[in-house]
Amino acid sequence: MKITWLGHSGFRMEIGDQVLLIDPWLTGNPMFPEARRAEAIAGTTHILITHGHGDHTGDALPLSRELDAPLVGIYDLMTWWSEQENVKTVGFNKGGTIALGDVSVTMVNAVHSSSISGANEPIYTGSEAGFMIAHGGRTVYVSGDTDVMADMKVFNDLHAPEIGILCAGGHFTMDMRRAAYAAKTFFNFKTIIPCHYRTFPLLEQSAAVMKDNLPEVDVIEPEVMEPMTF
Repeated sequence: MKITWLGHSGFRMEIGDQVLLIDPWLTGNPMFPEARRAEAIAGTTHILITHGHGDHTGDALPLSRELDAPLVGIYDLMTWWSEQENVKTVGFNKGGTIALGDVSVTMVNAVHSSSISGANEPIYTGSEAGFMIAHGGRTVYVSGDTDVMADMKVFNDLHAPEIGILCAGGHFTMDMRRAAYAAKTFFNFKTIIPCHYRTFPLLEQSAAVMKDNLPEVDVIEPEVMEPMTF
């Protein structure tokens, strides 16, 4: 398995027979090197979307068209995009599991909000979510944008993820301290990759607090476009 950070909450995940893009915001992302766009998206099979906010969906539609890759996410948004934007989609809902090739993806709860900008007001895009992505007996938890939830105990009981990709920048999501609390209280991660941080001055710039609170977990501070192999 190979996971590559695209900056902010965007990831490229090479797992099983799939190349998944997760929340791809490339254009205008101050962390992403535009010159490496082709490398970031090469071979993409599906594009996973956790919720509708622009810093998660920014390049979803153009990439879907360019790559002929289905968009995967909450039923409401996928149905709307399919009808309004004429793109391929796979819509499902929380608790549901789908097969993408030999990879299984289960949608799980998150606590946030989900909308896109309309002409005069925000447009509701269904509920926010996270994903459990599994292959070969190994599972990765992608939290999406969320705060700490008691639901996370259920996630661990049912899925036992060994890798957690956790939002941890604060202000809009849980911060490093809260993400560390969630990991320590509800999960048994071997590895954590923090995200949704460093993008703007408003967000946390370091994972030091998370590392200090989780000395027995491998907390990786990712570098953009530097693959991590597991």
